[in-house]
Amino acid sequence: MNIHSISNKKLDIDSVKTILQENYLLELSEDAKEKIILCRTYLDNKVAESDEPIYGINTGFGSLYDQSISKKNMSMLQKNLVMSHACGTGDEVPLDIVKLMIFLKIQSLSYGNSGVQLSTVERLIELYNNDVLPQIFQLGSLGASGDLAPLAHLALPLIGMGKVYFENELFDTEDINKKFGWKPIVLQSKEGLALLNGTQFMAAYGTYLLIEAKKYKFLSDFIGAISLDAYDGRIDAFHPKVHEIRAHKGQIDTAKNIRDILEGSEIVNQTKVHVQDPYSFRCIPQVHGATKDALDYVHKVFETEINSATDNPNIFPEDDLIISAGNFHGQPLAIALDVFSIAIAELGSISERRVYRLISGKRGLPSFLVNEPGLNSGFMIPQYTAASIVSQNKQLTVPASTDSISSSQGQEDHVSMGANAATKAFNVMENIKRIIAIELFNSAQALDFRRPLKSSLVVEDFIAAYRRNVDFVTKDKLMYIEIEKSIAFLENLDVEDED
Repeated sequence: MNIHSISNKKLDIDSVKTILQENYLLELSEDAKEKIILCRTYLDNKVAESDEPIYGINTGFGSLYDQSISKKNMSMLQKNLVMSHACGTGDEVPLDIVKLMIFLKIQSLSYGNSGVQLSTVERLIELYNNDVLPQIFQLGSLGASGDLAPLAHLALPLIGMGKVYFENELFDTEDINKKFGWKPIVLQSKEGLALLNGTQFMAAYGTYLLIEAKKYKFLSDFIGAISLDAYDGRIDAFHPKVHEIRAHKGQIDTAKNIRDILEGSEIVNQTKVHVQDPYSFRCIPQVHGATKDALDYVHKVFETEINSATDNPNIFPEDDLIISAGNFHGQPLAIALDVFSIAIAELGSISERRVYRLISGKRGLPSFLVNEPGLNSGFMIPQYTAASIVSQNKQLTVPASTDSISSSQGQEDHVSMGANAATKAFNVMENIKRIIAIELFNSAQALDFRRPLKSSLVVEDFIAAYRRNVDFVTKDKLMYIEIEKSIAFLENLDVEDED
């Protein structure tokens, strides 16, 4: 069994992907344990020796910061915080993202700046390792005091409350505690804040989406190349000299990808009667490349975030400091998630335009890519579906990060709305999978009308694999089934070298 040791070693998104997909178990490194214990001991001593107000430890929360809490009520304060803040609603967070939230919360608490008990972190590890995943809802976080509502739902099982998924069934936490012999954690001072303050809802969504996007930005190039060949497009626009004089990295990389994918194609190398192609083909490097460059920025933001302590107050035992600040504010993530949505949506926008060209009855292709058009509608309506999805993405990419609604009686007067940016970005990414699958459905059909000419070896192998799942359409049939099979084909595809 593979084990990942939680430590201060820099965590990168590729490593997170491996840990998740290969079902690594988690454990705390000895150094992490020592830091957690040192911070907890320091905080206990500080509370015992002084009555000085420390936010969220011996005071109330938010605008109630001026309300003193006695030592005997500090534990109850933290339990009350978790219970009262578990106000999520709406659709449930996908369980893959819930598991990632737990992982990232453990990572953030491991740095020894949060004041949690070792037993609290170890229980989170037990939840993760046993696939006991809290029921968490998508709506409720403003993305500023941390992801309060969703993280409260994540924390409920620690105190024996809420519901959890285990082996694909939903249970009361009490039942799972009995099964595993777990007793509820008695939260100590600061612990509720440490669990609820943080950006792990936004960070988990962003990390998950970057893992997905790495695969689909490659598939956008690959399927775009198939469409280019099926449309009898020209390779000239992908010549390296063109891109060297406008040296955006994503543009250069994309042009090279297209050249490599179509190397040896009989179709792309045949004499052309047209001197140039529409933008949706000719400008693939410029459009796909801009998306890739934007995603590089998003990647940098999230790799910084998953290696950060984001709760409040921050505790520095070595410096005898407890500082109330704002590391839980999600603005860096909110902006990055909005950028992600805009960037990834453009892959769908240009993909739909290629679909539209393929069904237009030009360059030797039949109208709507079917024999006997008129009797058969062929691929008329898959393009409608792609256009509908592209339109929805336009609505979803309106920025969330430029919005703010004051909360907590004005104490929390600027919020990031990064959680809404996260869930919108998730929906955009799911839509991109559908649009690209529809393009493949169309481009494979168009390519077959070019026979006996062949595309490149790599494209022919890819299409052969696809044809084992989705047949050439000879006459009208239930097209939604073929679209669903196309989506599943891409989702199940193991793309080893996305870059």
